[in-house]
Amino acid sequence: MKPKVYVTRLVPEAGLNMVLKSCDAEVWEDELPVPREVLLEKVADIEGLYCLLTERIDAALLDVAPKLRVVSNYAVGYNNIDVPACTAHGIPVGNTPGVLTDTTADFAFALLMAAARRVPEAVRYVLDGRWKTWGPKLMLGVDVYGATLGIIGFGRIGQAVARRARGFDMRVLAHDPFLEALPPALDDVEVVDLATLLAQSDFVSVHVPLTESTHHLIGPSELAAMKPHAVLINTARGEVVDPDALLAALTGGQIGAAALDVTEPEPLPVDHPLLALPNCLVAPHIASASIATRNKMAVIAAENLLAGLEGRHLSHCVNPEVYARRE
Repeated sequence: MKPKVYVTRLVPEAGLNMVLKSCDAEVWEDELPVPREVLLEKVADIEGLYCLLTERIDAALLDVAPKLRVVSNYAVGYNNIDVPACTAHGIPVGNTPGVLTDTTADFAFALLMAAARRVPEAVRYVLDGRWKTWGPKLMLGVDVYGATLGIIGFGRIGQAVARRARGFDMRVLAHDPFLEALPPALDDVEVVDLATLLAQSDFVSVHVPLTESTHHLIGPSELAAMKPHAVLINTARGEVVDPDALLAALTGGQIGAAALDVTEPEPLPVDHPLLALPNCLVAPHIASASIATRNKMAVIAAENLLAGLEGRHLSHCVNPEVYARRE
C-alpha cells in the first residue's frame, strides 16, 4: 500500500509527478494557501507532508497527525515550521538549500538596478501618457557602477550578490556575525560592523534568515543611519524590515528608495501606503521564480519526502539530530 501524503499546493510537475507515482497523494489545487482548518483535517491520517512557507507546521498540527513521519518544505527557509516540535515528535524536516542561490542573487541585483534607475516609475510615466519629450532632468537615478554595496548576511546568497557586484566595480561591505572567514575568491570584500555598513553603503541588500534576533533588524535607527540617497533591497524575509519604520524613512527622505521582494505582512494589502510610494518597488516574492530553479526545488522536496517515508535519511535535513533520537 502506498503511503498517504498531503501536498499543500500545486508545485512543478518535475517534483509533483515523483510524489504522485510513489504515494497516495492528495493535492490542494487552489491558488491560495490551504486554510488552516482544512490542513488540520487533512493531516489526521497522513504519513508525509509536502508543504510551503504559507503553512504553519506547529505543535498543534503535529498533535493531530499521529502517523506523520516526514515534513518536506518547498523552500530554503523554514521559519514556518516549529523544528524543535518536529524533533520532539521524531519527525525529520527537509528543505531545498543551494539550488536557488544564483537565481535569488540575480533577482536581488535586478531589484537594485531597477530601484537605482527608477525603472518602475519610468514605465508608469510612459503608460500614464506623461512622456512628452526627452529632458535633461527626467527620471534621474543614482549610479550603480563604482558605488558601495553593503550586504547584511554573507552566506551563499550574499556571497553570490557580491560576485555580481564585481562586474560593476562596486566596493562591497559585508556584515555577518556568524562569518568565520571570507572565501578566498572574495577576499577583497570588507567585513565591517552593521553601523559602518549602514553609514557607508549606497545600496544595502539584506540576506539573513528570519530569527528572533533578525526580526525588525532594519528599524528606525538603522534606516536613520543610512545615506539619504541609499537604496534598501530585501529578498530575505519581510519581517526583517520594520514596515512602519521603512514607510517613515521613505516619506521623510531618510533614504532614497526601497526594493522589496518580501514584505510584512505578505502579501501587502492593495491599500497599504508603501504601495503608493513612487520610491518603493514591491515584487510578489519571486526571487527564486525561474523555471529551472523552481523545478529543482520541487524535485529536492520530493526526494526529501520520499526518503522520509522510506526510512532513509533526508539529503537536506534541517534537524539531523532527529536521527540520533531514533538510533
